[in-house]
Amino acid sequence: MTDIITLGELLIDLTQKGEDENGNGKFTAFPGGAPANVAVAASKLGASTGFIGKVGNDAFGRKLAETLSEEGVNTDGLLVSDDVPTTLAIVSVDPTGEREFTFYRDPGADTQITAIEAIAALSEEMPKVLHIGSLSMTTSPSKEACEAAVRYAKEKGALISYDPNYRAALWDSEEHAIEMMKVLLPLTDILKVSDEEMEMLTGTKDYSEGCWALAECGIRLIMVTLGAEGVFVKYGDYEEHIPGFSVKVADTNGAGDTFLGAMLYRIAQREDLLDGMSNEELRTFVTYANKAASLTCSRHGAMPAMPTADELK
Repeated sequence: MTDIITLGELLIDLTQKGEDENGNGKFTAFPGGAPANVAVAASKLGASTGFIGKVGNDAFGRKLAETLSEEGVNTDGLLVSDDVPTTLAIVSVDPTGEREFTFYRDPGADTQITAIEAIAALSEEMPKVLHIGSLSMTTSPSKEACEAAVRYAKEKGALISYDPNYRAALWDSEEHAIEMMKVLLPLTDILKVSDEEMEMLTGTKDYSEGCWALAECGIRLIMVTLGAEGVFVKYGDYEEHIPGFSVKVADTNGAGDTFLGAMLYRIAQREDLLDGMSNEELRTFVTYANKAASLTCSRHGAMPAMPTADELK
C-alpha cells in the first residue's frame, strides 16, 4: 500500500532570485504546487508517494512530470491536457524571504482534472493518507474532483490530510474563500494551517481556542504553523507550542509543505497511524518536521530545497 498520495496543483514557480544591475528581478523556474511539494518532501524522507493532477502538454508540464519521477513520486495519476497550459505562479521574494504570488491560471491545467479522472486514479492504489489543498476548490471541475476523491478515500479507510492554503489572488473574495475552505473540514483527519488561516476559519487569534473550534469538526490532529516560531499542535487533549529552528533564510517557499510532508511520512510509518500516539512521540515528530522545514528555508526553491533523510539525522 502506498503511504501518501496527494491531489491538486502541480505548477511552475517562477521565483525571484535577486536582481540584475538595472534592478530588474531575475527569476528561476522551479517545480512547485503545494500538494506536489508535500509528495516530494515525504518521498525524499523515505515514504512511498504518488500524485494525482494535471499539467499541460508543454515544456513546463513535461519538466514537472520528469521532476516528480526523479524524486521518486509515482506519476500514474498525472494527466496531460492538450487544451490548457501548465499553471504558472510568479513568486516575488522580499529581503526577509517572504513571498508574494501572482498566478497565470485562468484556466490552468491543474484546474481541469475531473471527478471521474480523480476517482479512477485513486481506485488503482488506495493510500494510507490522501492529502489535498484548498486551491483545488477555487474553480470547477477540480473542485468536484477534490471533493469526490476525499469522500471516496474516506469511505475506503484512508486518512485525509488537508491544507487550506489561502492564496488571495485565486479567489474572488475572502468570504468565498473561507466558505469553500470550510467545506472539507468535516472530512479531515489531519489539518495544517498557518496562524492567519486559522484566524480566517475560526475568527480567533488564540491558538488554543482556534484549535478547539477546528476540533469540533472532527479533526484529530491540528497543526498551526507559526513561521520561525515553530508550530502549535493539538491532538486530543494534548496541546503545545513546539519551537522551530533558527536559520539564515534564502526563501520560505515550500517550508510549510516540507513540514507537512515530514509529518505525514512519520505518521504513515506507524502501524496504527494516528491511533495511540503518545504526546512525546508527537512532539518528536513535530520537532523532526520543524527541522526539515528550516532546512528548506535555508535554500532556494521548494522541491529542490527539501532535505533528505540523511540530512535530518
